[in-house]
Amino acid sequence: MTLSVGFQLADEAATVAMGNKLASLTEQGAVIYLHGDLGAGKTTLTRGIVQGFGHQGKVKSPTYTLVEPYELAKANVYHFDLYRLGDPEELEYMGIRDYFSNDAICVVEWPEKGGEFIPVPDLDITMRYVGEAREIEINSVSQRGEAVIEQLTRD
Repeated sequence: MTLSVGFQLADEAATVAMGNKLASLTEQGAVIYLHGDLGAGKTTLTRGIVQGFGHQGKVKSPTYTLVEPYELAKANVYHFDLYRLGDPEELEYMGIRDYFSNDAICVVEWPEKGGEFIPVPDLDITMRYVGEAREIEINSVSQRGEAVIEQLTRD
């Protein structure tokens, strides 16, 4: 069963807060896909997720490096940005499969560019502009994802 929930995010602070919330509900690891136009808030949401796991410093988009690792006390969080990926096979050469362990949190921007080299997500998130605000739609793709959405809709 696929569950879906949507929210309005008024500003950057609300987007970071949603990321914090997702982190608090994603204790056992997860693969999270992020879709949306450039500037839709994907990296801002990821900042909230990474900070939700205890990171204190800056969170930057790994547009040129493809992955930014955050090895934290609570979890290993890997932020992927595949926007500039030329060919999905490049992911195999960088050892992409090593990042996707059961207890890692893997957030993937532009997942459609990764093809079969990235696993199916637990949560599939789409962000879009709505005037000055953002809208986020979160869909579950696994039981792990369903549990997160059930918690989101309870709070």
